[in-house]
Amino acid sequence: MIRVTVLYPAGEGHTFDMDYYLKTHIPLFQERMGAAMREVTVERGVAGGAPGSHPPYVAVVRGSFESVESFANAFAPHASEIQGDVPNYTNIQPIIQISEVLI
Repeated sequence: MIRVTVLYPAGEGHTFDMDYYLKTHIPLFQERMGAAMREVTVERGVAGGAPGSHPPYVAVVRGSFESVESFANAFAPHASEIQGDVPNYTNIQPIIQISEVLI
């Protein structure tokens, strides 16, 4: 299994509309990914590792898929639509990582 992680770094001037993200973008993503996506989680950053510190990320999103190929095959036909929705909820350039889940 692989996990696609999307990290939205916190920073001055960064905006992120969590309400839009949860109610519009994630349902769009889920619908377009269909059966290829096994699970999706959305986390809101609340603190950093040190007491009282700010979170390094506004949001962290993880989607699970059987393989890189299954993700790519599901995402590619809808990439423009999904990526085109990003300005509707954030001005942050996300960091994306695809990882193999080991345990």
